[in-house]
Amino acid sequence: MATRIRLQRHGKKGKPFYHIVVADQRSKRDGKIIEKLGIYNPNTNPATIEINFDGAVNWMLKGAQPSDTARTILSYKGVMMKKHLLVGVAKGAFDQAEAEKRFDAWMSGKEKKIDDKIAGLNKVKIDTAKEKLKAEKTVKEEKAKSIALKNSQLKEEVETAAADTENTEETEEATKEVVVESNGGKTTTEETKAEETPVKEEKTGETPAEEVVAEETTEEVIEEAVEEATEEVVEKTVTEEVVEEPKVEETPAEEVVAEETTEEVIEEAVEEATEEVVEETVTEEVAEEPKVEETPTEEVIEEKKEEDSAEEEKTEEA
Repeated sequence: MATRIRLQRHGKKGKPFYHIVVADQRSKRDGKIIEKLGIYNPNTNPATIEINFDGAVNWMLKGAQPSDTARTILSYKGVMMKKHLLVGVAKGAFDQAEAEKRFDAWMSGKEKKIDDKIAGLNKVKIDTAKEKLKAEKTVKEEKAKSIALKNSQLKEEVETAAADTENTEETEEATKEVVVESNGGKTTTEETKAEETPVKEEKTGETPAEEVVAEETTEEVIEEAVEEATEEVVEKTVTEEVVEEPKVEETPAEEVVAEETTEEVIEEAVEEATEEVVEETVTEEVAEEPKVEETPTEEVIEEKKEEDSAEEEKTEEA
């Protein structure tokens, strides 16, 4: 039966972990094994190797053939060197003591190499850590410097703003004092108020031409209103008489009396209408123009009243 020393894969994807086993050459990779000799973990630096040294030497002396990877692992751990020395002792090239002496010298050199490699790797780790710390320190220093610059700039801006505000306040006070001195101790607001008041007083006054125009317009309005009122009163009285006594025959004396009564009623209605129109026009004029002098409408009204009274006397005599 052809035996073989090979690796049996374990572990997860991307991180393999191997067992060093002795198995039949015809069996599958993950199939039945004869003996487990150790483990091999390539995920660490340096790689982790644990092996049964005596068992591996015995299997090599029995004729087991290692795979390429298994051969490098066995030579790294000194199994191949031990097997070579034992073959030399069997042939009589040297004795067992000389073989052990040579093996110990080889192993000491091998261990020294491994220790040097581990020390170099540790030194590299330490150096990389130191460089990272230096880089972090430089970054922190740069950040602190930038923050200090920003703070100094902010302080300068605040100080300049405060100085500007003080200067503006001083300039405003100085300009106010200069304006007051130039105006003779009066501020601009007092002068503007003093200038505004006479403008309001000037609006109340009116020219003589405007007064004449206002008097003429009031006379025309009063005449039109009186005419309209008389026409309305006459129409009302006539319609009332027609409605009340449509077909009654009257004597000449009664007719004269009725005519006199109708004329009296018309005159009284006309007087009341004229008085109401005059009062309305006068109140409107007073509300619109409180300080306008009185128009000669009262004289016209008195003359009309006198004329109306003369007409009444004539009608009574008739």
